[in-house]
Amino acid sequence: MLLRLLLLLAPCGAGFATKVVSITLRGNWKIHSGNGSLQLPAAVPGCVHSALFNKRIIKDPYYRFNNLDYRWIALDNWTYIKKFKLHSDMSTWSKVNLVFEGIDTVAVVLLNSVPIGKTDNMFRRYSFDITHTVKAVNIIEVRFQSPVVYANQRSERHTAYWVPPNCPPPVQDGECHVNFIRKMQCSFGWDWGPSFPTQGIWKDVRIEAYNVCHLNYFMFTPIYDNYMKTWNLKIESSFDVVSSKLVSGEAIVAIPELNIQQTNNIELQHGERTVELFVKIDKAIIVETWWPHGHGNQTGYNMSVIFELDGGLRFEKSAKVYFRTVELVEEPIQNSPGLSFYFKINGLPIFLKGSNWIPADSFQDRVTSAMLRLLLQSVVDANMNALRVWGGGVYEQDEFYELCDELGIMIWQDFMFACALYPTDKDFMDSVREEVTHQVRRLKSHPSIITWSGNNENEAALMMGWYDTKPGYLQTYIKDYVTLYVKNILTIVLEGDQTRPFITSSPTNGAKTIAEGWLSPNPYDLNYGDVHFYDYVTDCWNWRTFPKARFVSEYGYQSWPSFSTLEKVSSEEDWSYRSSFALHRQHLINGNNEMLHQIELHFKLPNSTDQLRRFKDTLYLTQVMQAQCVKTETEFYRRSRSEIVNGKGHTMGALYWQLNDIWQAPSWSSLEYGGKWKMLHYFARHFFAPLLPVGFEDKDMLFIYGASDLHSDQQMMLTVRVHTWSSLELVCSESTNPFVIKAGESVLLYTKPVPELLKGCPGCTRQSCVVSFYLSTDGELLSPINYHFLSSLKNAKGLHKANITATISQQGDTFVFDLKTSAVAPFVWLDVGSIPGRFSDNGFLMTEKTRTVFFYPWKPTSKSELEQSFHVTSLADTY
Repeated sequence: MLLRLLLLLAPCGAGFATKVVSITLRGNWKIHSGNGSLQLPAAVPGCVHSALFNKRIIKDPYYRFNNLDYRWIALDNWTYIKKFKLHSDMSTWSKVNLVFEGIDTVAVVLLNSVPIGKTDNMFRRYSFDITHTVKAVNIIEVRFQSPVVYANQRSERHTAYWVPPNCPPPVQDGECHVNFIRKMQCSFGWDWGPSFPTQGIWKDVRIEAYNVCHLNYFMFTPIYDNYMKTWNLKIESSFDVVSSKLVSGEAIVAIPELNIQQTNNIELQHGERTVELFVKIDKAIIVETWWPHGHGNQTGYNMSVIFELDGGLRFEKSAKVYFRTVELVEEPIQNSPGLSFYFKINGLPIFLKGSNWIPADSFQDRVTSAMLRLLLQSVVDANMNALRVWGGGVYEQDEFYELCDELGIMIWQDFMFACALYPTDKDFMDSVREEVTHQVRRLKSHPSIITWSGNNENEAALMMGWYDTKPGYLQTYIKDYVTLYVKNILTIVLEGDQTRPFITSSPTNGAKTIAEGWLSPNPYDLNYGDVHFYDYVTDCWNWRTFPKARFVSEYGYQSWPSFSTLEKVSSEEDWSYRSSFALHRQHLINGNNEMLHQIELHFKLPNSTDQLRRFKDTLYLTQVMQAQCVKTETEFYRRSRSEIVNGKGHTMGALYWQLNDIWQAPSWSSLEYGGKWKMLHYFARHFFAPLLPVGFEDKDMLFIYGASDLHSDQQMMLTVRVHTWSSLELVCSESTNPFVIKAGESVLLYTKPVPELLKGCPGCTRQSCVVSFYLSTDGELLSPINYHFLSSLKNAKGLHKANITATISQQGDTFVFDLKTSAVAPFVWLDVGSIPGRFSDNGFLMTEKTRTVFFYPWKPTSKSELEQSFHVTSLADTY
């Protein structure tokens, strides 16, 4: 086929020799298996699995047990081939490069049967010089090696000492030695995902031809001068200069909204050259800063940078520039040992509210712009302001970070190392250096990224003996750890970006970890840094279970996705909690039983004789349990913001595990595969609200705190109400006098012994009544209506099966659900099956006869379609 030529930077009258040509090789390729028995077309960007699926050679890889049935794909060696013609004589160019933005993963690249390079890292850009190899008619081949076989071979060659772990637990149905290959670590299997070690060209591929020079990288960094109280902008541009003569010209920077038009003379000598431009912004110009969601606007400024060089050569870059500062504060706290651990954005302490991001699909070519927009919009719609991009996935695509910039989502960015020790041989380290250099260059201009983190849980894995390593090798492992994360990754980050903090691991003790030689004996010390916390056995309704830490960057409980999500990848025989499918899909040892254990502590297990009804009720109850558990834990962290109790407290971050799903299976996520909100995500919208009342008990005493993320003090009152399970009539209510909650604080608002509270409410016992409470001013609601259960709901007296009906109407693109109930109903769950969209609220406690809820569809739908799909469940329906 004849390829489209993109002639860049070609002003009128300029000689052809001064232009830069970029020729895309995206689109249609051919692939074949190792022995040639399978030959088929494939799309680039893409992977082998997607190509096989698109030609119907395989079924949906996510269907039933296909992750086992299709293991053969990853064990084979696949080759990508493309034949292409060029209508430009490449012999006239001084330099011609073949550029891969992303190859997955281990391959030999040939052009016209000549080997031109090798690849071994999914996370870096590769550029191969093909100046003397390219012709008018070309054949490019990318010969992949099985990543599973490669990882095993690398492990076998590492004979000096064991680098654990070898393999994932058998329950994960995964592959071994993923720590020996620079590839998406979870593609070899994880406790929430399948093993699909992909092969393919997963990002852009193109040919670039030039005579004088080429612009390889373009980066910029806003820097605030604290002394002068002014903003500066540092712009870095990396050129490959092939001309033997000095290349002169001008660099013109324009930011019209800030009245900036600056011209610099530049000179480029032969070789790799970096041009640094400094733009000082006049103190008289008001620069609007970028703020996290819920704290202000995400103001950005359009910038253009034009390089006009000798001979009419012209490069132009445009970008959005955002101004913000970030600081990680670790300082002593009164009445508490250790140090604080929190982030300041633009000088303001910010409580990080959010979750952890995993890859949105095992097959990255299926992660579309629409999918990213949907998932990230759901983040801010749930009052979150932060995500941690977890270190076992991928450095996300550019659009992910652009959306986070736009939406105000702060990113804690892990480097892609997770739950393992890693080798430090020369080949591995060379590859990592290229990876980190590339990713820092690519990502550092995004204001959304507020910190780099070296790895996920590897400090804890090493220092807490996760892998039963021999004590005699500890110093070797420590040396490897410091070599990889400190001497290499940290050094590269500091060379490329000094505008945001770097943390060696998560969890870590921060400054204490550094002082102890980069590894702490106990990385979970509650007086320092961040912690991860999981406990599936202890009662999650007991707030004493949870760590009063400085920052909690992982915590959570599992649930199953809804039936409409599972139905797409299962058959009728699978629709039982004890089915082989249900066991196969659960990748956490004993995970299904641990969910039932937490449910049984406070709810009755379903006992319907109808197997499908019992399965659906169990799915529902896992979501109820998960939502209530994470609610209790998150509210504990939010109320711990401003207090020190027994030396512990000042919690300034709550990032639950995990936001999204990689496939249709039980996991810790609050968003199902496809984006459907679980009950937890609706709860998150409440427990991450800017202003929140939090209730809990201690020794029969009811306490209610108020937690504020507001920037100003706010006057309000607290209303406490008591309802009986058996009636829709309010039993009793009381309101406090007006009080002020200070900006950015959590404060105790209300205390009362529960027996005294109930004494004033006729006929109320712990089992027969429930408490709700909210913050308001002048009759206007300022917070969500929160609640506190006085007993386990399995012991609730007077709880009736509620007949809940809905009248659906349409207002523009939104649908209105007017609900009526015959009885008080906890955990009311509105479901419209597979119709994509979300409700304004869901999983709620319905204590009044009527309630209006809105449905926001993500694709066009109709009233009749919603009426046919609508189903409502509340707790008593499962009895």
